[in-house]
Amino acid sequence: MQMKSPFITLLLEALYQLYIVVLVTGGTGFLGAVLIRRLIDSGIDVRATKRISSTVPASLSGLARLQWVNADINDFFALEDAFQGVTKVYHCAAMISYQKADRKRMTKVNVDGTANVVTLATERQVRLLHVSSIAAVGRGKDGRETTEDDLWEFSKDQSGYAIVKYEAEMEVWRGIAEGLDAVIVNPALIIGPTAGTEGSGSVFSLLHRGLKFYTGGSVGLIDVEDVAKAMVALMADTSISGARYLLSNVNMTHKELLEKCSVYLNRPAPHIQATPFMLGVAWRAAKLMAAFTGKTPLLTKESAKASNRKMRFSNKKIVDAIGITFKPIDNTLREICAALINS
Repeated sequence: MQMKSPFITLLLEALYQLYIVVLVTGGTGFLGAVLIRRLIDSGIDVRATKRISSTVPASLSGLARLQWVNADINDFFALEDAFQGVTKVYHCAAMISYQKADRKRMTKVNVDGTANVVTLATERQVRLLHVSSIAAVGRGKDGRETTEDDLWEFSKDQSGYAIVKYEAEMEVWRGIAEGLDAVIVNPALIIGPTAGTEGSGSVFSLLHRGLKFYTGGSVGLIDVEDVAKAMVALMADTSISGARYLLSNVNMTHKELLEKCSVYLNRPAPHIQATPFMLGVAWRAAKLMAAFTGKTPLLTKESAKASNRKMRFSNKKIVDAIGITFKPIDNTLREICAALINS
């Protein structure tokens, strides 16, 4: 068998580096995996970052048009290698937590990691799409829907996660001020059957197991496929730059959401409203239990407050920009519930 010369090997590797132009950070995550699949299905070759300890989702295993690189976003030099030959970057890597003990790590991942991505994208003149959060957006006044123009305000009611996501987004705006070609998306609660029982999937899992309580808050919802679709469309439209877009399909109260899913799961709907007092007792009890067991509390002071917050978001700007048609949210809820029943 004839062996390739080192020169030919290097040449082929160099050509391959040039061929791949799209980089996705956080490729093994819930959103990152769906985005990658969408890009590949549309004929785009993708390079994606993952941590050494991360598990590649089964849906992305063995794809010929996908190259994985081990590059933690806090490792600047590994990230620098991942940027070789890249002209477009989707920055999805992030950490979500409402645990006070995670604040320092969240800052390192979300803020410092984003700073690394922004610095490299600016230096290399790469177009960047940054996934922020509705947590980094202000709240609509006088009961109106929140829009992109509502500025985030610091207050004692802001969660550690909201503060960190706001600071991370500020890194992107810093890059834009320095000439970076970037777009920011602020998704509402991203849902879909591939979330499993973690993150946004946890509430559906609890309901499946017999949840009896509901909270008085409301939330914006969007299917993960719609988030990926909007991201790809925004990236493709190079006339859009230095702008942010809220990504939300529908606004729904927690009670309405749980009642709908109870039907799809064939479970009794939660019938007891958890008042702020009850939630206060519950998060304190969870904290005490965690101190004895060493396990992470399921409910925290921050997540308890968030569960009673009434939030409504406008999607007018993104609809006007790309003409997106959202997947009916009831279809998404049915898919999530079916996946839980069949798991």
